[in-house]
Order: sequence, then structure tokens, then C-alpha cells
Amino acid sequence: MDTPIPTAAELTGDPAVVARAEALRPVVEAASNDIEDGRRLPPALLDKLHEAKLFRLLLPRTSNGFETDPVTFFHVIETISRGDASTAWCLSQAGGCAMSAAYLDVPVAQEIFGNDPRAVLAWGPGPKARAVAVDGGYKVTGVWAFASGGRHATWLGAHCPIYQADGAPRLGPDGRQLERTMLVPAREVKWTDIWNVVGLRGTASDQFALTDHFVPGDHTITRDFSQPVKERRESGPLYRMSAMTCYEVGFAGVALGIARSALDSFVNTARTKIPRGARSPIRDSAVVQTNLAQAEVAIRAARAFLLQEVAAIWREICDGAALTVDHRITIRMVSTNAIHKAREAVDFAYNAAGATAIFESHPLERRFRDIHTVTQQLQGRLSHFETVGAWMLGADADLTWV
Repeated sequence: MDTPIPTAAELTGDPAVVARAEALRPVVEAASNDIEDGRRLPPALLDKLHEAKLFRLLLPRTSNGFETDPVTFFHVIETISRGDASTAWCLSQAGGCAMSAAYLDVPVAQEIFGNDPRAVLAWGPGPKARAVAVDGGYKVTGVWAFASGGRHATWLGAHCPIYQADGAPRLGPDGRQLERTMLVPAREVKWTDIWNVVGLRGTASDQFALTDHFVPGDHTITRDFSQPVKERRESGPLYRMSAMTCYEVGFAGVALGIARSALDSFVNTARTKIPRGARSPIRDSAVVQTNLAQAEVAIRAARAFLLQEVAAIWREICDGAALTVDHRITIRMVSTNAIHKAREAVDFAYNAAGATAIFESHPLERRFRDIHTVTQQLQGRLSHFETVGAWMLGADADLTWV
């Protein structure tokens, strides 16, 4: 897993794109209470995000996207997360979904993404879904949930196992049932509000349904996270990365942005708060001082580790290399590590701040809830470390989520 040390420029990404996020961070932060209360990204904020084209970071240039690199993507998501984690999560999810344009025929990609400057694709899992092959496409029935950003999306992805008209599973050459993601206009689905949750409330990750809905064959993609070369239309290096690796990088950015904001908030609190029964502020505690320094080291180290490895892998991909399992294992390792180091830092800040942090009026209350929602998602599973360790040892490794 050894990789060359990246240059400073490779670690910082595209400064012009990152500057767009920096300019919007105060706006995002100012909207955070409305996001939390409404459990949606407000229309005025969506206008600003679309004006800055932050939903188009990983969209191909041929579809009027930025087609930026994973390092720049990380910096943008981390920056926005410092203002509001739900907004950053929606942008990260939309970025990965937008990569699907690289696997669609040009007219279809143009229909979904190119013609509408406010186009957003969202999707989520649907274990009880099915798509039956018919002339020209599929008849789709099912329910899908965790569709982050779906309430402001223009298109939705419905992932389905494929069945023949007689009800038999359609199998691939390896004997496994084929699956595809059906792309449908958001106006054609039925929504159910299920997103009453601990954190990331503003993502509106609700449930949608379709019943016997026809989807043309050219409005479907294979969403195997390794993205088969045979369906890839775009030749740029970004699309030799899998969507999964970009999700990993982006959601690690969400976590580290939460941690950065939490530690900054804690420092402000600790300088002035005198705990009940104490004579001096929290900042004078040797235990707090030591633990704060260790939390700071941990998130900086995790962030640097992630940036170093992702930048080095990106250099190899740009030089013509294919994305290998070793690359994917490394990105899974550094992203999961970043998420959990971020969670540990937030836990320290929340606990050390005392009862002050339990009030909704204090920033640590929301940061605590948000980071613990991040760790409950697929990207935060501790079992990813088992996969990494098994691969390193040459044991049987489950690569499903790598």
C-alpha cells in the first residue's frame, strides 16, 4: 500500500473550486437552524448552491459539470460541513450520483443533467424492489429509502434486481442475478416522510415508491461500484475511479468538517465556562488541555493521511493506471479512519463541555447528533477495518463495499 508523497498542490486541489465553497460557508451556517427545523435545504440556500454549481462537482464536462478531482471534492465537502453537515452530506451524495452521467448515452445524460442547470440525482437502497424486462425497457415496482437530498432532486435512481417476463431472475455469465438502477423523474414517484432521526435531519432522506412504472432501457445503469468499463462513455480519469471511492472521500469530508467545527466551538466554550463548583474556566484543566491536544492531533493526522493517500492514488490514475483493489482498500481504510477519529474528537468536545452541550442552542449538541448519524451509515461501519485487515493478511476479504 506504499504510495509516493504528493506535492503541496496535489494536496490542496483546485483553489478556484474550493473558493466557491469557502464563500458559501457563512451562508450555509446562517441557514443551519432553518435546515434543522424544516428538515430540508431551504429554497434560498439551494439557489446559492446551484449558482456556485456545487451539485456538479463530479459531473462530466460534457454534461456541463466541473469533472473535478477527488481531492478538490473532499475540500469542498469538508468546508461546507463546517457550516452545516446536512448540506455537505447532500452535496456529497449528489456528487457520487452525478458520476452516472459517464455511463449514459449522450442524449440521455443531456436530458437528465445537461439541459437543466439545477439537475440533481438522488438514490437509496430498496431491498424489496424488482424490475421486469419488457419491450424497450423495464416495469419497475418497489420502495426505496435513505434517498438523501431526494426532496430537492429532479431525478431519482431506483436500484432493482432484474427479472424475465416469466418471473425468472435474469442471470449474468457468472450465474448471479443482474441488477440495474432505473432513472426516473422525481415528479413520477410517491413520497413518504420517514426522516425523523437523530442527526443529519436536513438531508430529508425519505422513502419513495413506484408501482409497475415503465423505465426505458437507456435510462438505466449498472451501479456495480467498480463500474464496468464496457458501459463507461467518458474517458477522463475521474471516471476510472469508482463512485464508491468518491462517496468514501466525500463522507469522510463531512465527518472531518463536523469535528473541526466541534473543536473550534469547544475552545470558545472552554475559555469562558466555569463549571459548577469550580473556581476557574474549563480551559485551566490539565486533563482538558491534554485531551484537546490529542483530539486535535488525531483529526489532523487522519485528514493528512486521507489526503496523502487519495492524492497519490489520483496521480496514478491520471498517469493512466486502472483503479486496483489495493487502491480501493486504501481509500476505504483512510476514509473509515477519518470518520471515526472525527467521532472521537466530537465525543471529547461534547463530554468536556458538560451540560452546556446538551442544549439545542449550543453548536455541540447538533454536531454530536450529526457525527453519530454519520457513523451509523454504510461509510462509517467499523467492519470496514476487518475487510482491510483481511486483505492485508491475504485472508478471504469481503470486497462488497470496497
